[in-house]
Amino acid sequence: MAKRKPIYNSFIEDDIRYMECSNCGQYVSHISNSTTTVLCSRCLFIRHNEMFPMEEQEKKEKKPPGWHWMKEFVDKDGTVYHKGKEIPELKGTLPTTKVEKTKRKTKAKKKKVSYEKQLNTLAKEYKQKQRVKRKHNDTKNK
Repeated sequence: MAKRKPIYNSFIEDDIRYMECSNCGQYVSHISNSTTTVLCSRCLFIRHNEMFPMEEQEKKEKKPPGWHWMKEFVDKDGTVYHKGKEIPELKGTLPTTKVEKTKRKTKAKKKKVSYEKQLNTLAKEYKQKQRVKRKHNDTKNK
């Protein structure tokens, strides 16, 4: 006789199917009709962290941006790269490369100021045209 999978509590409300999490019992929404078991997001996160601990993820150190464009780059572990290609013969012979962070320029303020200037000039032109029309209309009516 084949093993039967346990069927967890489910119900339908406003054409949306809800099913009980197989681990903690919290209800999960938007489940298809063919689904037999469900894991909620919290339980899934816990399982993921058990399989892939955060300590291992933090150990990975990234190289600074643009390291492969440098003529010569020496990593923290002593690996030497010349134009992005590793040179194993020179490993550990050179001091590590010190990388300084560059400050990014902001251009949004300049665009905003120029846009405001354009609006002001357009408004002045419009007002001048209206004055000319009024004067022209006043001279016609007299």
